[in-house]
Amino acid sequence: MSAAAATEDSQPTGSASEPGPPGEFADRVALVTGGSGGIGLATAGLLLRRGPRVMISGTPSDLPAAMEGLAGHGDRVAGQPADVCDEAAVADLVASTVGRFGSLDIVVCVAGIQRYGTAADTSTAEWDRVLDVNLRGAFLVVRESLPHLREGTTPAIVLVSSVQAFVTQTEVAAYTASKGGLNALARSIAVDEARHGVRVNAVCPGSVDTPMLRAAAADFSDGTARGVQDLIDAWGRNHPLGRVARPEEVAEAVCFLASPRASFITGAALPVDGGLLAQIAVVLPQ
Repeated sequence: MSAAAATEDSQPTGSASEPGPPGEFADRVALVTGGSGGIGLATAGLLLRRGPRVMISGTPSDLPAAMEGLAGHGDRVAGQPADVCDEAAVADLVASTVGRFGSLDIVVCVAGIQRYGTAADTSTAEWDRVLDVNLRGAFLVVRESLPHLREGTTPAIVLVSSVQAFVTQTEVAAYTASKGGLNALARSIAVDEARHGVRVNAVCPGSVDTPMLRAAAADFSDGTARGVQDLIDAWGRNHPLGRVARPEEVAEAVCFLASPRASFITGAALPVDGGLLAQIAVVLPQ
């Protein structure tokens, strides 16, 4: 098994989704980091179909294409490039969201990177970069957003973590540490912000069919299209459901936790992993 945690970056498949309960997101405003691709873009698209106005942030290279794909939602969606590691950029992103839409009710932190290496061979620079994007970035976005969320309508924060917050494959020391920290951060914020009515949860995907996953498959296979697909299929078979996830499937879990339907759920870490965490490695012969 490899790359079970490569969840953040991908192109959405564009499959339609049934709307949630009418009015569940009425008049709400959402901010999605890492929204220019993968789970973030799938989440932004699903939120827009269910009612909120949405600000997405992402990389300057990917954001224009993402915005073009969401153009049908008109002025209900806006985009702004932002480095989540940059305090000033994060402050400007949140201020732009509130300035454009008037409030902030939902924050979804998806921005993240994957790097491979053990504790013995990961450079300090690589370690710092992974922790900066995956953990510090979420902290900065949440910290800047909280004053607005406390005034919001049924406010909710969802942090996109990983199954590797609980278990780990080999050679992902920095990534696993960052995701374990992200789950702990979600619990801490949930407890501290409960008195303000702000709910905070984490979503923990298994393997998701993303360009990040496919890049990993290219590195660990012969690099051909067939070799990449065969390896992804093999990784999928490690999940009891027998396949890797689609970004939209993770987006459904994110939107549920952000919705009033999850009004009594806070401090949770929800696996969206095809049963990966439910099984042990010992398998009886068939």
